[in-house]
Amino acid sequence: MKSKKSQPATANTISRRGEGPHPIDIHVGARLRLRRTLLGLSQEKLGEAVGITFQQLQKYERGANRISASRLYHLALVLDVPVGFFFEDMPTGQPLPEGADVVQEPTETDEFESMAKRETLELVRAYYRIGDPNVRRRAFELIKALGGEIRDADPVNA
Repeated sequence: MKSKKSQPATANTISRRGEGPHPIDIHVGARLRLRRTLLGLSQEKLGEAVGITFQQLQKYERGANRISASRLYHLALVLDVPVGFFFEDMPTGQPLPEGADVVQEPTETDEFESMAKRETLELVRAYYRIGDPNVRRRAFELIKALGGEIRDADPVNA
């Protein structure tokens, strides 16, 4: 019996046509991973919830496999986000037509990257574990105050 021809080391990241994952698939996968991680779900638990293996979920998160519209919809339901969440902050990367006069809005890339930090994820998880909505709101206000955000001019603490 003949053995299969060995594939190059990059085979798991490059499509059959040798083009690699599409940037949109990579972005959608990153947003999927961000939301799953923020909710504290393992790949296995999320996979079970939507009826796929954790290996398939890994491929989605890397952008190696495309997520069908129906699967994306189901993931959005399970993760409690609108489908549009997966496309937020997506760089267009498309060249503008000649003569187009478009002003690009600044992106929230820095905020997105900070959400991927372990410390931030732990903070968000702890915040959502606070059961009392009033305590959670006060904790939120405290963190904003400690971070230097000024909500209203407060003459008492000025």
